[in-house]
Amino acid sequence: MKITILGNNSALPAYGRYPSCQMVSLYGVDIMLDCGEGAQVQMQRYGVKWRNLEYIFISHLHGDHYFGLPGLINSMNLLGRVTPLHVFGPAPLESIIRQILDVADTKLGFPFHFHPVGGAAVQLVDTPSFSVSSFPVEHRIACHGFVVTLKTSGRRLLPEACRQYGIPTAFYEQLKQGEDYIPENGERVKNEWVTTDGPPPRRYAYCADTLFTESFLPYIMGVDMLYHEATYLDTDTAKAALRFHSTARQAAMLAAKAGVKQLLLGHFSSKYKELSPFLTEAAAVFPNVRIAEEGMVYEILSPL
Repeated sequence: MKITILGNNSALPAYGRYPSCQMVSLYGVDIMLDCGEGAQVQMQRYGVKWRNLEYIFISHLHGDHYFGLPGLINSMNLLGRVTPLHVFGPAPLESIIRQILDVADTKLGFPFHFHPVGGAAVQLVDTPSFSVSSFPVEHRIACHGFVVTLKTSGRRLLPEACRQYGIPTAFYEQLKQGEDYIPENGERVKNEWVTTDGPPPRRYAYCADTLFTESFLPYIMGVDMLYHEATYLDTDTAKAALRFHSTARQAAMLAAKAGVKQLLLGHFSSKYKELSPFLTEAAAVFPNVRIAEEGMVYEILSPL
């Protein structure tokens, strides 16, 4: 699982930083989380292709999280996209996109599927290799975060034990799924004799614009990597609360409470030119923290 940061700023582009946009890559499928203004420019800049982009998730309808979407859809159409595109977001977003396409008399050459997101936490996508779920956060308007889960590949084989019990390689896939092996003439070979626990699922949580709250803590507990907005520094805590945003310190506090493995900070206010103070502030509370730098790729590896 790889996360590429295309935009890490808040409402206004500033100091070369673009509004929110990320790409999550897994098993040959790309997932976009939010699509702020300039997303496709950033894709070109950092060599991010749209060929494997199948799913786009929009957290809420503030412009810095979706103004880049109509342009990206139009560009993919001009460049000959034919594969389906699934967009998930607040229900009004569909009519916004349709109207933009209609007034330009744009006919998409690929299937476009819109899926409304709203209300309580729910699973949005479930495939054999990964899933995506949403959960509500607390912002000035309806807003959701997302959890991307890369599923386990099954139990890990013990090759020497498999050979010792004479298990044919054609049965290895069933072993990975936890099945026992029963030879035609012989006793059952229990799965735990020839396998061990496989790698756990890898989980990435994306907490879009939200004030500091523990209301969604259950949905992000123990994730491998947590992206949490950090619009302000601690000196602007009152302003953060007034505008339904969080500070770097508050993001770190939530990461610590959730027991996550890594924290990424993003969605920085344009009032700040330097980002190192965000890292310093958060690290005092949660040491394993990084700044979500544009163009950087953050990989979540399976434990050995």
